[in-house]
Amino acid sequence: MDTIRNFLISAGLPGEDAPVSPDSPLRFPDGGQYRIEIPSTEGPRSLTAVLDEAEARQVPVHRISQGSGIMLLTDDEIREMAAIGTKHSIEVNLFLGPRASFDIGAQAFSAAGKSIALSQRGSNQLAQGLADVERAVEFGIRSVLVSDLGSLEMVSEMRAKGLLPSNLIIKTSVMMAPANPASARLLERLGADTINIPSDLTLPQIASIRAAITKPIDFYVEAPDNIGGFLRYYEIPELIRIASPIYLKFGLRNSPDVYPSGTHLENTVVALSKERVRRAQIACENIARYCPDAIMSPLGAADLGIPVPSVD
Repeated sequence: MDTIRNFLISAGLPGEDAPVSPDSPLRFPDGGQYRIEIPSTEGPRSLTAVLDEAEARQVPVHRISQGSGIMLLTDDEIREMAAIGTKHSIEVNLFLGPRASFDIGAQAFSAAGKSIALSQRGSNQLAQGLADVERAVEFGIRSVLVSDLGSLEMVSEMRAKGLLPSNLIIKTSVMMAPANPASARLLERLGADTINIPSDLTLPQIASIRAAITKPIDFYVEAPDNIGGFLRYYEIPELIRIASPIYLKFGLRNSPDVYPSGTHLENTVVALSKERVRRAQIACENIARYCPDAIMSPLGAADLGIPVPSVD
């Protein structure tokens, strides 16, 4: 093992998970250690509900993310979400469209095939996902959520070649979450700007990933049931200490899977969105109680993927 560990060190990776995790020296560009993200915000009504609830509970929200896919939003809904994001200086992150779980293939629903559930299948789905990005960008969106390695590389290349805005944020999904430092570094090299890691990693394992990458980490403090249902509120101080810069995300245990969403589920989605903000309030109270010196990024930070006003 010593030979292997030395090889990993020579490759710029940690040789082992440190028993006592070191403080992360990294920060967001504004000096902050953490930001708040509310996931599964599926449309304009749930976005408005998140912001209203956040104001009522005095919870700062830096980013919202959507899960059903850009393809399931109308043009007007994208425009409205972008306008709300612009008005409130909040990042609006939308998911690329068709993927294996929407397709006719059965492997994505098998016990051994669930890891491909959010991949783009074939050239058509790859192209359709990229078309989703183009449509969202046209209406002012500047942050997209990717769950496929090839799509990640292609979106990054399109951005580098000027086919997409240079300030477009590329966020990777928890469904392609890297469980080790080498995998996380690969996503960073492919162009990810913010990387969602698994919610069941130990603190030393999280610290080893942080040692390998410089991009922000996204982390479900409370994970939905379909990715484990973990509640890690008391670990927030350590997560901030060892993994900053970090987006703290709040899924909900004991809640239905609403993907793909629509108006038929809107009341449920709105109720879930409000509860996610309440969970974020609990987290903020824990931060104030147990790590009051932790530095939160200011709202409206310059490097957020805040939508730009679209030209009709």
